[in-house]
Amino acid sequence: MKDQLQELLTKCVQDLISKGILKEMPSKIRIDHTKDNSHGDYATNIALMLSKQAKMSPVELAKIIIDQFEQKNFIKKIEIAGPGFINFFISQESSSSIVNEILTQAASYGCSDIGQGKKVLLEYVSANPTGPLHVGHGRGAAYGATVSNLLRNAGFIVDNEYYVNDAGRQMDILTVSIYLRYLTICGEDLRFPDNGYQGQYINDIAQGIYETSGQKFHLKSDFVFEKGHALVDEATAATADESDGQLSLFSENSVLPSLSVIVD
Repeated sequence: MKDQLQELLTKCVQDLISKGILKEMPSKIRIDHTKDNSHGDYATNIALMLSKQAKMSPVELAKIIIDQFEQKNFIKKIEIAGPGFINFFISQESSSSIVNEILTQAASYGCSDIGQGKKVLLEYVSANPTGPLHVGHGRGAAYGATVSNLLRNAGFIVDNEYYVNDAGRQMDILTVSIYLRYLTICGEDLRFPDNGYQGQYINDIAQGIYETSGQKFHLKSDFVFEKGHALVDEATAATADESDGQLSLFSENSVLPSLSVIVD
């Protein structure tokens, strides 16, 4: 409906230029949804924009535009509002017809080929792996998946990526934090560093390692942290299946040399 109004308004301006009422086509003709239904369904400020070149008031030009405007069945009425806005009221029958169009086209409704097969790498969620996932990350996943669907239906080839930033200093601190909690479970009396990760989830991970491996790492200084990525894999299993094209995990650590943390 908006596109149809845009075309009709563009033609109207072109006709007024050919009649000498207007001098030139504006760089952009805007038609926007109104915020208040009492002001119609759509509105344009074209008369305000072009009144200077027409050498008349916006209201006078708006009247001329309405008189020149080609009437269509889907337009119930056109009104002038305020200093020269033009409001378009769409008939109820035309508004309802869009429902039939959606039902007829089903899943193809709204699709286009504007993307022309261009490739897009869409990164979303990419939660910090040093902490547990929470509902806010789920919100990001929902938004990301929606954007991905929109791009695909617009003709783009989309690869979705969950970037796991599992390398660097923060991962080292996470590893040390878990290892120290693990040593505490093993019976060591240690001072926990102020800059260590303090959450209960650190204790839970350490407890899980202890239950799985016992005191295997108790007297070993070379402790390679692998649990973090496993937790991310587990938490995102529902959306990270590459086979369905939804969301692929990409580990930063996979492109960097293997890191090990030496704990003295």
